[in-house]
Amino acid sequence: MPPRSTPTARQRRLGSELRRLREESGTSVRHAAGLLGVDRTRIPNIESGRIGVSAERVRTLAGHYGCADPELVDLLAAMARERDKGWWEQHRGALPPGLLDICELEHHSVGLHTAVTTHIPGLLQTEAHARAVFGVADPPLAEPELQDRLALRMARRQVFARERPPLYEAVVHEAALRMRFGGPGVVREQLEHVLAQSERERTTILVIPFSAGGFPGSGQSFTYAAAALSRLDTVQLDSSHGSALIDSGSTLTRYRGLLERLRALALPEAASRDFIRTVVRDL
Repeated sequence: MPPRSTPTARQRRLGSELRRLREESGTSVRHAAGLLGVDRTRIPNIESGRIGVSAERVRTLAGHYGCADPELVDLLAAMARERDKGWWEQHRGALPPGLLDICELEHHSVGLHTAVTTHIPGLLQTEAHARAVFGVADPPLAEPELQDRLALRMARRQVFARERPPLYEAVVHEAALRMRFGGPGVVREQLEHVLAQSERERTTILVIPFSAGGFPGSGQSFTYAAAALSRLDTVQLDSSHGSALIDSGSTLTRYRGLLERLRALALPEAASRDFIRTVVRDL
């Protein structure tokens, strides 16, 4: 089977975790290849996600690498067994792979903690609001791509329809609530939708008011996606150049701390709802 030309984020993550285990154990690429009875070039391809690996071989490698965390080994083996394509794959080739990586990340997460300053979080956007956001893209989006992006964004919301959806927390700055994407009717509908979503079980929406002043991380939007094991958590960063997924231990620690500071600045949950209602009345 030829190497994958565009491995998914999940496939890359499995490979990177195997690489970390190998490097932590001090095992060479040549030795790892010998453990599997394969050519040494196969190991870098596995570790980059360009070639798949069986669950049995994951366990073989982890055992020889001296991994003492059976839960981690089980989760990596489960990742290796995944063969079903997610619903987002229907958009592959039509949209940038990074957008599909976000869908995959959300699908496999047990908790999603997002912090935004100037935009309503994607999972909370109405169709009309999302269309208005995409409508001001620079450079402008051609209508077919705009429609594809809109369909993807709306489909992402199905993560909340699962039998047990992930815990969802959004820390939203007042600036995002007062941005005028679309006309007054679009803005009102969007804020009322956010209020309705805040009443959902396993969903928390917190507002940082302008009165909180400056704070660290104010110039970025990010999502901290929690996995079943904290070592497998991921931070997804938004920027004008696209999305980036980061999973180094130091980065995860930094963003966990940043989330705690943002929560401390935000209004309590009930007060946040009242604040959003005030913004609606101000329209």
